[in-house]
Amino acid sequence: MAERLNAVCDAQPFVTRFAIRNLITGETFERGADEETPSASTRKTSIMMAALKAVRDGRLDLDERITYEACFAEEVASGMFRYLTPGIVISLRDAITGMMVLSDNVCTKMVFERLTLDEVNDYCQTIGMSGTHHRFLIPPLALSPDHPLKSVTTTTAREQMLLLQWILDAQTSATAAERLGVTEDLAAYALQTLKNQILRYAIPSRLPFGTVVAHKGGTGKRGRMNAGIVYRDGQPFYIIAAFTDAVPQEMADGTPGYTLSLETIGRLSRVCWDGFHA
Repeated sequence: MAERLNAVCDAQPFVTRFAIRNLITGETFERGADEETPSASTRKTSIMMAALKAVRDGRLDLDERITYEACFAEEVASGMFRYLTPGIVISLRDAITGMMVLSDNVCTKMVFERLTLDEVNDYCQTIGMSGTHHRFLIPPLALSPDHPLKSVTTTTAREQMLLLQWILDAQTSATAAERLGVTEDLAAYALQTLKNQILRYAIPSRLPFGTVVAHKGGTGKRGRMNAGIVYRDGQPFYIIAAFTDAVPQEMADGTPGYTLSLETIGRLSRVCWDGFHA
C-alpha cells in the first residue's frame, strides 16, 4: 500500500503530503504528514469545531439570526452568497452549513466574526493541533502562487486526519466529545455537516457514485487539498487528508496544474478504496 500511494505522488512534479488511516485495521500511512502546509479551506473544520465549543459553553447560539450585509461580500472569492441580494437573514447554524458544504466565505465571515483568531488558535492548541495556525478571517485575494507559508493559515496532514478521527470518535464517546469541547449531539451535527458536502472533486472523484464521504476541501494559490472520512457499506472505512503544494499553474502539456492536483488526491483515495478492501 505504501508503495502504491507513494507512486501516485511520485508521478507528479509537485509536492503531495498525506496522512491516511485504515479504519478497519487502524494502520496509518503517511508522507510529509508533519510538514506545515497551506490549509486553504480545510481550516474550516477546526473553525466549525471552535464555534460548536462556544455553543456548548453558552457563548454562541446556533439559532442566532444573522443578516447578510453587502460588506460581507467584500474580498470574497468563493460561494454563492456574494451574488445574492443583501438583507437575507439566516441562522448561525445555516452560516456554518454554508461555510462547510459550499465553502462560502460570506458564511465564513458570519461564523468567524463571532469568534476571534486567538480563540480559534487556542482551541486548536488545546485539542492537540499544535501545527495548525489560523492567520486571518478571510484569505487575501492578491497572494502570488509562490507566497510564503506565513502568509496563510497552515496545518499538517496528520492533524487534519486526527481531527476527523476525533469527530468520528465523539459520535459514540462522551470522553472524545469532551476532548473537542462539544456535546455528543454537537459532534453528530459536525459529522453530518461534513457528510452534506456538495463539492465532489478530489477524495470522492474516483469512488463509486453515491459513496458517502464526510469531507472538506480547499483551494489555495499553491495547491489543492481535501480531508475526509470515506464510508463503505454504511461504516467508516478510511480517513484521508491530502495536501498538494508547489503545484505549477500549467503542466508541460498545457493542463492546468490544479486539475492534476485534484486528480492526484482522487487517485490516492482510490488506492485506499481498492487496497483496504482487498
